[in-house]
Amino acid sequence: MKMLVQRVSEASVTIDNKVKSSIKQGYLVLFGVEKGDTKDKADFLAKKLVNLRVFTDENDKMNLSIKDIRGEIIIVSQFTLAGDCTRGNRPGFENAAKPDEAIPLYEYFIKLVEAEGVKVGTGEFGADMKVALINDGPVTFMIEK
Repeated sequence: MKMLVQRVSEASVTIDNKVKSSIKQGYLVLFGVEKGDTKDKADFLAKKLVNLRVFTDENDKMNLSIKDIRGEIIIVSQFTLAGDCTRGNRPGFENAAKPDEAIPLYEYFIKLVEAEGVKVGTGEFGADMKVALINDGPVTFMIEK
């Protein structure tokens, strides 16, 4: 399980020319489920996400979490995070979980983050999405479990 966390000043997801989700300050999270991933991994990543201290405090130090700043999160399913680019020039996706395994874990992860009191917007699993963001910093982290 992988998540690419981007600190943003704003972000949105558009599907079929309609805005599905939009936020101001917070995170845009690209979330990838790999074969064999478990709820335990999702539990770990959700706790890490909501407690990660990467927003600046009054001393301009990265010391505040998404909860501290009352920020928002957009979580977008992203199977290409499981892509293997080590051989040849075309990525292989053998490690990506199939939808019947990935969708329940994606939805479970969203519920965990919402249970922490954070407002969450989403993309749509398997849809052709247009994701827009203004990366704040830029501050971006790849977190895996």
